[in-house]
Amino acid sequence: MDVKLILLYLAPLFLLFIGAEMWYLHRHGEHFPSARYQWRDLLANAALALMHQGGDLLAALLITQVYDALWGWRLFEIPLTPGSVLLLFLLQDLCYWLFHFTSHHVRWLWASHVVHHSSERLNLSTAFRQSLMYPVSGMWLFWLPMILLGFPPEAVVATVLLSLAFQFFVHTQVVGRLGWLEWVLNTPSHHRVHHASNPHYIDRNFAGVLIIWDRLFGTFVEEDPAEPCRYGITKPIHSFNPITLTFHEWRDMLSEARPLPWRRKLAVLFGPPSGPATARQWPEHDEREA
Repeated sequence: MDVKLILLYLAPLFLLFIGAEMWYLHRHGEHFPSARYQWRDLLANAALALMHQGGDLLAALLITQVYDALWGWRLFEIPLTPGSVLLLFLLQDLCYWLFHFTSHHVRWLWASHVVHHSSERLNLSTAFRQSLMYPVSGMWLFWLPMILLGFPPEAVVATVLLSLAFQFFVHTQVVGRLGWLEWVLNTPSHHRVHHASNPHYIDRNFAGVLIIWDRLFGTFVEEDPAEPCRYGITKPIHSFNPITLTFHEWRDMLSEARPLPWRRKLAVLFGPPSGPATARQWPEHDEREA
């Protein structure tokens, strides 16, 4: 099995769950108004998913060469045993947390990640709302330490993709809290907070599979029933065009950086997604894009 195609192999399962959620929301959607499926939003998510998969498969032709070359410089050669697979899972999950945290704090990465946050709805199809620009912004760089440490590149890629497959299931509003699992796993409740644009929730809960990293690093916030989540970004992009959704932040970022001297240019490209560096001053109640 080609590990790069794991998400495509799982696509029928994802579509089955989306169908089940659509059916449930058709009967009970009045309790979840921002979860109900809207055709324009659903089609935009589907188009973005296809573009993302196509971009990833093309980029993989080059990235695989880079990973294989770095594998030749590995510090150790780690055999795949139950213990080492567990270690690989933990290291990958930590690296994903670092990638996700950085994607909210460095504008170059946010230009890709903003696509995922741009919908004002949250349902399972939102997991498909991804950017084809992730290879350009450098997502693949965050897995290099595991390859240099000595984990086989195919095992690393498979672990990353299985983590992303798990994350599909946390993009829902119809699942409540999950008891003691809330202390360990990234759950739908935790991920609803991550997608919310409420000031109290912005830039929180970056977990992939395990929520322990957010608890350890002080980025965890619990979902508060008294403060319902508002989804989307604080500077809404009123479009369902997948091209506009993919490139609007790249366009804004590059146009702001172009006339500036190099030091300020770099501050726009690699500084935070808001504030003086990007000349984006949000109102106090809209601190910045979630």
